[in-house]
Amino acid sequence: MTISLNMIVNFRKLFPSFRKISQCSRTFSNVKNDLKTEYDAIVVGAGHNGLVTAAYLQKSGKNVCVLERRHVIGGAAVTEEIVPGFKFSRASYVLSLLRPQIITDLELKKYGLKVYLRDPNSYTPLIKPGGLDGKARSLLLGRDGEENVRQIAQFSKKDAEMFVKYEHMLERIVAAIEPLLDSNPVYLPHVLASATFKEKLSQLPSLKSLLQSVPSEENDVSAFTELMTAPTTKILDKWFESEPLKATLATDSVIGAMISPKTPGSGYVLLHHVMGELEGIKGAWGYVEGGMGSVSQAIANCATDHGASVFTNTPVSSIIVENNEARGVVLEDGTEIKAKAVLSNATPKVTFLDLLPQGSLPQDVELDLRSISYESPVTKINVAVKELPNFLADPNKQKGEVMPHHRATIHLNCEHSDLIHDGYLDAQRGTFSKSPMIEMVIPSSLDPTIAPPGSHVCLLFTQYTPYELRDGQWDDATRNLYADTVFDIIESYAPGFKDSVVGRDILTPPDIEKIFGLTGGNIFHGSMSLDQLYTSRPITKLSNYKCPIKGLYLCGSGAHPGGGVMGVPGRQAAQVALKDLK
Repeated sequence: MTISLNMIVNFRKLFPSFRKISQCSRTFSNVKNDLKTEYDAIVVGAGHNGLVTAAYLQKSGKNVCVLERRHVIGGAAVTEEIVPGFKFSRASYVLSLLRPQIITDLELKKYGLKVYLRDPNSYTPLIKPGGLDGKARSLLLGRDGEENVRQIAQFSKKDAEMFVKYEHMLERIVAAIEPLLDSNPVYLPHVLASATFKEKLSQLPSLKSLLQSVPSEENDVSAFTELMTAPTTKILDKWFESEPLKATLATDSVIGAMISPKTPGSGYVLLHHVMGELEGIKGAWGYVEGGMGSVSQAIANCATDHGASVFTNTPVSSIIVENNEARGVVLEDGTEIKAKAVLSNATPKVTFLDLLPQGSLPQDVELDLRSISYESPVTKINVAVKELPNFLADPNKQKGEVMPHHRATIHLNCEHSDLIHDGYLDAQRGTFSKSPMIEMVIPSSLDPTIAPPGSHVCLLFTQYTPYELRDGQWDDATRNLYADTVFDIIESYAPGFKDSVVGRDILTPPDIEKIFGLTGGNIFHGSMSLDQLYTSRPITKLSNYKCPIKGLYLCGSGAHPGGGVMGVPGRQAAQVALKDLK
C-alpha cells in the first residue's frame, strides 16, 4: 500500500496522538492523485532550505507544495542506507550552522531533531613523532581551554599562549558580523540613484545591520580586513609558528572550496566555519541522531504537520512564465501545477538557466549568471567498517572502545600547510591529489542508531579532485583508484582500516552533481569567494532572493548567506515571498 503525506496529514487531524510519528525518521512515496492543480506556493526541491521555506510559508497560512525529484527528501542533508545496516549522511555530515531561531520557530526538537554535541572538535595525528621533545604524536583540540593549551604546548609554548588570544579575536569578530547571517543583504540596485524613495527606504534595516557589523576594537578591524582579503597562511603565520596547528586550522579555510590556504580571501572561509552554534554553545558542532537526513525530516515533519504537501519522485522540468510572472511549474511527465509563487531550492544555474524558458531573463542578468563559479574539489567517500579505526598515534585502549579523538573531525595529511597546497596544485593540473587532504568523521562514535553493534560509519570528506580530469574521466576504475589512494593513506595512520571495510560509496564532483543536483558538485551552490557573497550572491541583481520575473524566488544556498548556514536562505526567501503574497 502506498501512503501519501496528505493521507498522513489528514489522519493526524483525526487522531492527534498520531503526531508521535514525527519523532521517527520516515520515508514517504507520494501518489500522483494527491497533487492538486493549484497552490499558493510551490517549492522546487526538498532540500533542507526548501523544506524550511515550506514550513514558514505553511505556518503563515499559505497552501504549499514541495516537489522533490529524488526518492528521498533532504537534498544534501540526507540519510541513505547504501550498505545494508549502515546509515550514511551521504553528503552533508555534521551540524552547526542551523540557526537557533529556526530550531525554535519550527519546533524542530518536538519534531524529532536530536543532536549529539561533539567534544573534542579536531584531531590531527602525526605519521612521525615531532614537537618540542620529538615525542608528540597528535594534536587534539576541543572546548577545554586548559587542555588545548597543553596540547599545543607540545609543539610551541608561544603558540599555546597565542591560541587563547586568537580564539578571543575570532569570537569578537564573529559576534560583530553574525547578525549579517540573519538579515537580508543590502540590495545595491535599491541603494543607487535610479531607485525610488520607497525602494531606498526598504534598505535601511539591511544598512543598519551592515554598519553594526564593523568590529568595535581597532585591532579587530585590522584583523577583520585581513580575514576578508588575505591568504589563510599569511594570517596564521602572524599568530603561530608550529605547522601541525597551522595546518589543522587551515583546513577550515579550504573545506569544500577549490582554493589553497595560500589563496587570497581564503581567510573568510576560515571565519565562516567558526560561526556555528549548537545548544547555545558558540563554535560547537554535532552529529544528528539518525544522520543528517533527520534534520530534513524534522523540518518536513513541521511543514506537513501544518498542512504542507511534500512529493518525492516528482521532478520539475520547467517553470511556467506568463507575462513576466512565474505562474507554476511543469513536471517531467507534462503535468502542470499552477501557483502564485515559485520558490526554488535548486542552484542558481538550474533555477535560472535550466528551468526558465529561454529568453526569460535580461541578457545582462543571464550573462552574470553564466559567470558564477561552481568549482568544487570534493570527493565524498562513505565507508562502512566492522571495527573502530585504531590510530598509531593514540592506540585504542580496548578493542571497540570509543576514545575522545574518535568523536572529533580527524585530519589526515595535515601535518603541514604545504601538503594542503600541493593537493590544490595537483587539481589545478587536472589530476586528483596523490596525497589528498582527508577529513574523517565517525558519527557512530556518538550515535548508536546508524550502524550495527560494534561496527561504525566513517565519512570521508576529501580534496582535491577536479570536476574534469586532464587524462581520462571519472569512471568506476578511476573512482576506485582514487578511493584506494585515500584508503592507503588512512592505513598508514590506522593499520587495519582497509581490512575492516564492509562497503563504500564514492562520490566525485560529477557524481555529487548528478545525484544531488549540485552544479559542478559544489556543496555550497556556488563558490564562497568574496565576489560571490553578501550583495553579490548569487549575483548583485538577484541578491534580494527575487528575480526580474515576478513571483520567482531563490531559497537555496545559492542565496545569501550561502552554503553551510542551514535554513537561513529558506527562511529569508519565505519572508520576502510572504510580503509579495499579501
